[in-house]
Amino acid sequence: MSEGARDLRDAVAGGVWGLLIGDALGVPYEFRRPHQLPPWEQLEMRPPAGFRPTYPDAPAGAWSDDGAQALCLLASLLDRGHLDVEDLGARLLRWLTDGYMAVGGIVFDVGGQTSTALARLRSGVPAERCGGRDELANGNGSLMRVAPLALWHRGSHAELVRDAARQSVVTHAHPRSQICCALHCLWVRFTLERVPDPWGRAASTVRALAPEWPGWLVELDEHVRPEREPEGTGSGYVVDCLHSARVALVEPTFERALKRAVSLGHDTDTTAAVAGGVAGARHGLSGIPARWREALAEPRLVDELVARLLDRVSFAP
Repeated sequence: MSEGARDLRDAVAGGVWGLLIGDALGVPYEFRRPHQLPPWEQLEMRPPAGFRPTYPDAPAGAWSDDGAQALCLLASLLDRGHLDVEDLGARLLRWLTDGYMAVGGIVFDVGGQTSTALARLRSGVPAERCGGRDELANGNGSLMRVAPLALWHRGSHAELVRDAARQSVVTHAHPRSQICCALHCLWVRFTLERVPDPWGRAASTVRALAPEWPGWLVELDEHVRPEREPEGTGSGYVVDCLHSARVALVEPTFERALKRAVSLGHDTDTTAAVAGGVAGARHGLSGIPARWREALAEPRLVDELVARLLDRVSFAP
């Protein structure tokens, strides 16, 4: 195996582990304002003494709905060999009802828009018609899970954008959410490819493809604005979440990027999960601190899925 292939395998594995570790790192601090958080050096999966975690009964190192849904997507892609939105919807519903892909089978966090969409799915609505289409239905629930699609996908940029948008509509069908998922997937892809400015390349690629999608150009110009400088507040709004991850990725190491993401406060687990998928692809599994890899709950499940992902992807020598 060539050095380039080994590096790419490390980066793909890092993308999966990075998302899950970011989620787990952010779980204890969710919904806190920045000034309520411990200092950077104390931001760990086990919070410092005296800090009451948001979910005191959740095991240390547990991922939340972000990681569980990302694993649902990855498992669906690996099993089906293509994006099957009905299968994805069924797995998301299985997660919510049975704890599939949740740590210990326990679901302790679920977004309101996702819950509403999955209730529609349970009632018999096709998966592609379940996601909210109202402008207010632009939470980050589809963005947080989408990175594995980019790690798995071998199609063209246009096909990746299409599939990123399609997986979003299961829970978040507004064009704004679809665009953010497409941008994130291209950001991960160009990071894997070691493009000098992966975010800039993602933004220009989505803009070039936008005329094929109704309403996308207006959304890009008026709301998403991917060409702006990184700024974000760590909120659950899909656009702010994506740009908050950009703020975190200014940092030079995986550890600093994730701590920067959490330090923004508010939706800490999702900001760190989105940032972690990109940071993991940038720095590789070898660039993730060993203490965080060892602290992540249920690593065997992750190892098995990552091994299948690496077997499935054909790497150039």
